[in-house]
Amino acid sequence: MAVKLRLMRMGKKKQPVYRVVAADSRSPRDGRFIEILGTYEPRSEPTRILIDNDKAVRWLREGAQPTDTVARLLDQSGAMEQFKSGAGSVKP
Repeated sequence: MAVKLRLMRMGKKKQPVYRVVAADSRSPRDGRFIEILGTYEPRSEPTRILIDNDKAVRWLREGAQPTDTVARLLDQSGAMEQFKSGAGSVKP
């Protein structure tokens, strides 16, 4: 199963709020997911990014591929830096 870290749209019409989720790459955008990693609120001022970096790093270590947007969000939250530095380990 190919796992992707991607955005899942939530919120009202014209007022999107996104969940950052780990999902099977074959499932639809707003369909089934494996785990919620955080939220992204682009319309708030300033933009709010709330991501559980430990969960994100664990998924990256297990081979999950982030989309371009999620990779940028993970970089802003510090999860990519934590992943590249080798901090944190995969727990069995």
